[in-house]
Amino acid sequence: MPHCQPPAGAALLALHHQPLKPSWGEPYSEQVDRMRLAMQEHRKAAVAEAGDGAEVVIVSHQLPIWVTRRASQGQRLWHDPRQRECTLTSITSFEFSDDQLVNLSYHEPCADLLAGAANIPGA
Repeated sequence: MPHCQPPAGAALLALHHQPLKPSWGEPYSEQVDRMRLAMQEHRKAAVAEAGDGAEVVIVSHQLPIWVTRRASQGQRLWHDPRQRECTLTSITSFEFSDDQLVNLSYHEPCADLLAGAANIPGA
Protein backbone atom coordinates (compact mmCIF):
# COMPACT_ATOMS: atom_id res chain seq x y z
CA MET A 1 0.00 0.00 0.00
CA PRO A 2 1.56 3.36 -1.01
CA HIS A 3 2.32 5.90 1.70
CA CYS A 4 0.13 9.02 1.43
CA GLN A 5 2.06 12.26 1.34
CA PRO A 6 0.45 15.55 2.25
CA PRO A 7 0.12 18.00 -0.63
CA ALA A 8 3.11 20.25 -1.26
CA GLY A 9 2.94 23.27 1.01
CA ALA A 10 0.47 21.69 3.46
CA ALA A 11 2.84 22.21 6.40
CA LEU A 12 3.27 25.87 5.48
CA LEU A 13 -0.50 26.31 5.18
CA ALA A 14 -1.05 24.64 8.55
CA LEU A 15 1.55 26.90 10.10
CA HIS A 16 -0.12 30.09 8.82
CA HIS A 17 -3.79 29.14 8.96
CA GLN A 18 -4.86 28.91 12.58
CA PRO A 19 -8.54 29.92 12.72
CA LEU A 20 -8.49 30.09 16.52
CA LYS A 21 -5.62 32.60 16.60
CA PRO A 22 -5.03 35.70 14.43
CA SER A 23 -1.98 35.61 12.18
CA TRP A 24 -0.05 38.28 14.12
CA GLY A 25 -0.51 36.40 17.39
CA GLU A 26 -2.63 38.65 19.62
CA PRO A 27 -5.41 36.36 20.88
CA TYR A 28 -8.97 37.36 20.04
CA SER A 29 -9.87 37.65 23.73
CA GLU A 30 -7.03 40.14 24.30
CA GLN A 31 -8.28 42.24 21.38
CA VAL A 32 -11.75 42.28 22.93
CA ASP A 33 -10.31 43.25 26.32
CA ARG A 34 -8.25 46.05 24.72
CA MET A 35 -11.24 47.43 22.78
CA ARG A 36 -13.58 47.24 25.79
CA LEU A 37 -11.04 49.05 27.95
CA ALA A 38 -10.64 51.77 25.29
CA MET A 39 -14.42 52.15 25.02
CA GLN A 40 -14.79 52.34 28.80
CA GLU A 41 -12.00 54.89 29.28
CA HIS A 42 -13.10 57.15 26.41
CA ARG A 43 -16.77 56.88 27.37
CA LYS A 44 -16.05 57.93 30.95
CA ALA A 45 -13.86 60.83 29.79
CA ALA A 46 -16.53 62.01 27.34
CA VAL A 47 -19.28 61.88 29.96
CA ALA A 48 -17.05 63.75 32.44
CA GLU A 49 -16.45 66.45 29.83
CA ALA A 50 -19.81 66.72 28.06
CA GLY A 51 -22.31 64.98 30.35
CA ASP A 52 -24.84 62.27 29.63
CA GLY A 53 -25.40 61.62 25.96
CA ALA A 54 -21.75 62.26 25.06
CA GLU A 55 -20.48 60.35 22.04
CA VAL A 56 -17.07 58.86 21.31
CA VAL A 57 -15.59 57.73 18.00
CA ILE A 58 -12.92 55.03 18.07
CA VAL A 59 -11.24 54.12 14.78
CA SER A 60 -9.73 50.67 14.46
CA HIS A 61 -8.91 47.88 12.06
CA GLN A 62 -11.70 45.45 11.20
CA LEU A 63 -10.69 42.54 13.40
CA PRO A 64 -10.73 44.22 16.83
CA ILE A 65 -14.12 45.77 16.08
CA TRP A 66 -15.52 42.53 14.67
CA VAL A 67 -14.41 40.30 17.59
CA THR A 68 -15.63 42.88 20.12
CA ARG A 69 -18.99 42.93 18.36
CA ARG A 70 -19.10 39.11 18.35
CA ALA A 71 -18.21 38.99 22.06
CA SER A 72 -20.92 41.57 22.84
CA GLN A 73 -23.46 39.41 21.01
CA GLY A 74 -22.39 36.26 22.88
CA GLN A 75 -20.85 34.64 19.78
CA ARG A 76 -17.58 32.72 19.59
CA LEU A 77 -14.63 34.90 18.66
CA TRP A 78 -13.01 32.78 15.95
CA HIS A 79 -14.74 33.17 12.60
CA ASP A 80 -14.43 33.12 8.82
CA PRO A 81 -12.96 36.54 7.83
CA ARG A 82 -14.94 36.43 4.56
CA GLN A 83 -18.15 36.65 6.60
CA ARG A 84 -17.31 39.84 8.50
CA GLU A 85 -19.85 42.64 8.34
CA CYS A 86 -17.26 45.39 8.49
CA THR A 87 -16.51 47.25 5.27
CA LEU A 88 -14.27 50.15 4.35
CA THR A 89 -17.01 52.70 4.97
CA SER A 90 -18.81 51.06 7.89
CA ILE A 91 -19.69 52.27 11.35
CA THR A 92 -20.30 49.81 14.16
CA SER A 93 -21.95 51.54 17.13
CA PHE A 94 -21.97 50.36 20.73
CA GLU A 95 -24.56 52.28 22.78
CA PHE A 96 -24.30 52.27 26.56
CA SER A 97 -26.49 53.34 29.46
CA ASP A 98 -24.07 53.80 32.34
CA ASP A 99 -21.82 50.73 31.98
CA GLN A 100 -24.47 48.53 30.36
CA LEU A 101 -24.41 47.87 26.59
CA VAL A 102 -27.98 48.56 25.45
CA ASN A 103 -27.68 48.59 21.67
CA LEU A 104 -25.30 47.50 18.94
CA SER A 105 -25.84 48.68 15.38
CA TYR A 106 -24.10 48.61 12.01
CA HIS A 107 -24.34 51.19 9.22
CA GLU A 108 -22.69 51.81 5.85
CA PRO A 109 -23.30 55.54 5.28
CA CYS A 110 -21.14 55.62 2.13
CA ALA A 111 -22.01 52.22 0.68
CA ASP A 112 -22.00 53.76 -2.81
CA LEU A 113 -18.20 54.15 -2.52
CA LEU A 114 -17.69 50.42 -2.05
CA ALA A 115 -18.17 49.61 -5.74
CA GLY A 116 -14.77 51.14 -6.55
CA ALA A 117 -12.93 49.69 -3.54
CA ALA A 118 -10.80 46.56 -3.45
CA ASN A 119 -12.72 43.68 -1.91
CA ILE A 120 -10.21 41.61 0.02
CA PRO A 121 -11.81 39.30 2.61
CA GLY A 122 -10.61 40.08 6.10
CA ALA A 123 -8.66 43.17 5.02
